Amino acid sequence: MASKLLRAVVLGPPGSGKGTVCERIARSFGLQHLSSGQFLRESLGGGGEAGVLAKQYLERGLLVPDHVITRVMMAELEKRREQHWLLDGFPRTLGQAKALDGICELDLVISLNIPFETLKDRLSARWVHPASGRVYNMDFNPPHTQGIDDLTGEPLVQREDDRPEAVAARLRKYKDAAKPVIELYKSRGILHSFSGTETNKIWPYVYTLLSSKIPPVLSEEEH
Repeated sequence: MASKLLRAVVLGPPGSGKGTVCERIARSFGLQHLSSGQFLRESLGGGGEAGVLAKQYLERGLLVPDHVITRVMMAELEKRREQHWLLDGFPRTLGQAKALDGICELDLVISLNIPFETLKDRLSARWVHPASGRVYNMDFNPPHTQGIDDLTGEPLVQREDDRPEAVAARLRKYKDAAKPVIELYKSRGILHSFSGTETNKIWPYVYTLLSSKIPPVLSEEEH
């Protein structure tokens, strides 16, 4: 099994902790953590066609459309044909899932199911460092100095769509787009769903699942 390349995806609504789960999987199993948000930020400074397009949307305060994110991600995945990887934040829509089908076959899809109230509380307490994408939560992962990024000393911001009044609409939108993606992977028998309110309680089950597919490089306790 170890000789086969493992291609996995973590799906989850905003605030579900998928970034944390992906980091732990990457560390424990030696997979590359490929974040669509990170690639998007890098493409903005890269001067490529997709980056220029993305920048035009972001500068106008608009969501970057499906086809632009797909182009950014396809270019990155093409470079990694010979590597184990884990996708975070992609695919979010059926169109993106079908584009992904065109270049690889997924082995495993992890779906995080977190109660609506938990997501709402987490997102409303979330502040970010825009340049790096570092996320802080005022309840359980606050910065050393309120409102300031730990590493750069630059100010943190609360995203417009993390504000309490915007969160419900954002979560509904995610759910509508993700439903056909989840159904697709469920029909292929590669979807594994995990429910809970705390990442630390979900993690042992995720670790056990991954261990059945690829040998770990770190024990579960090392987290």
